[in-house]
Amino acid sequence: MPLKRASVQGIPVLWAEPEHQGPRPLVIWLPGFSGTKEGVQSYLLELAAAGFVGLSFDPWEHGERSREGVEALRDRVRGNIRRHFWPILARTAEETPQIVDWALTEFGTGPALGMGGISMGGDIAVAAAGVDPRIAAVAAAIATPDWLRPGSFEAPGVPDGAAQSAYDHRNPLTHLESYRHCPALSFQCGAQDQQVPPDGAQRFVAALQELYREHPERLEVFLQPGTAHQFTRTMWRNALSWFARLDRETGDLKGS
Repeated sequence: MPLKRASVQGIPVLWAEPEHQGPRPLVIWLPGFSGTKEGVQSYLLELAAAGFVGLSFDPWEHGERSREGVEALRDRVRGNIRRHFWPILARTAEETPQIVDWALTEFGTGPALGMGGISMGGDIAVAAAGVDPRIAAVAAAIATPDWLRPGSFEAPGVPDGAAQSAYDHRNPLTHLESYRHCPALSFQCGAQDQQVPPDGAQRFVAALQELYREHPERLEVFLQPGTAHQFTRTMWRNALSWFARLDRETGDLKGS
């Protein structure tokens, strides 16, 4: 099944479609930091084989949207995470609705969709679900809804004004009200992850309990024992199962 490409308002997009016709929910899957849409093409093909339209796009400053080499990007961001990473998360989350608008029209999929990703891609997916209520199911792997990442071994750096504004507007943990539509949120975490500590996901889920009091089954934190900051096949299988909550006829969550 061939991969296809397009540009959506200047954002490069890559996707795979199932061979069968008929209902096929959309799932957006994003790469980790310094990765590209091409780097997740195997996951897009697996999504298509499972009956989804599997789509990815290059996050801000990544892939075809890069304004520097990969090593320069890594050095710059890791030199001051809060200043250079927060804007990537916020801007990409805010761009997601235009990708969704295009994809739902292009593929004729249901009104709701799934979204997820690895590390940075998962961070973006969680934030995007707070921006666009059409995102009904999120599977965030080795990711966090707390951009402060307390306890991480990485030096956080200091934000400038633009980065602080990005955090103030889009950090999920401090915008619980953005999740009143109760998207199904699954966090797939390494129990020994000291780069992106899993307690961020745990605190977020605990803080959402009241909002989700009628839908507690839509919140999940999976801790894989003996695993650090690594995306495993178990996590991927769990993500596919989570996306299976999307009804193929309506695109909404099953049972909703």
